[in-house]
Amino acid sequence: MAIIVNLDVMMAKRKMNLTELAGQVDLTLANLSILKNNKARAIRFSTLEAICRALDCQPGDILEYVEEQGEGEWDSAGKHSSYRGKW
Repeated sequence: MAIIVNLDVMMAKRKMNLTELAGQVDLTLANLSILKNNKARAIRFSTLEAICRALDCQPGDILEYVEEQGEGEWDSAGKHSSYRGKW
C-alpha cells in the first residue's frame, strides 16, 4: 500500500493508548486497530478530523505517501512507464 498510517507514532507522542483514542473519536477498538495496523482501505474525513482533534495533529502527521517499489513513473500523457498497449 502506498499510504502508510502512522497513527501509532502519534499516539506514542501524545502518550495515548488505543482505548483512550477510541473513546474520544467514537470508534470501536477493532476499527481503530485496523486503521493503526495499516489494514484499512479507506477513512472518512470526519474520522480523520476527530483523530486529528484528539491527537492535536495534522492529517499529514498520521498519513504518509510512500511510493511502492516498482511503481514506475507517469508521463505527461498520463501513461505509466509500464504501459505496453491500449488501455
